[in-house]
Amino acid sequence: MVERRSPKPDVEGSSPSGRDLIKRKKMNEFVNTIMTYFKGVRAEWGKITWPERQQVFAETLFVVVIVVVFTVAVYFMDVIFKWALGFIPHR
Repeated sequence: MVERRSPKPDVEGSSPSGRDLIKRKKMNEFVNTIMTYFKGVRAEWGKITWPERQQVFAETLFVVVIVVVFTVAVYFMDVIFKWALGFIPHR
């Protein structure tokens, strides 16, 4: 007699189950999505216009000078307020 069995997708050793095929399809879609993303990144990377070295140096120097000026200004305001508040009598 011939043994007849119904196909069970979860049983090992049988042909690829429906679940395995769905997992493979989802994995392929995921990999394709990632590849598409990085191809887009590569295309956009080529459109970037980088500033000249002199411009970067000048703007960095400008930022450092502004930070130093504001730091000195805040320090002098602190000294002035400390001096002015020194005239208030203590209890």
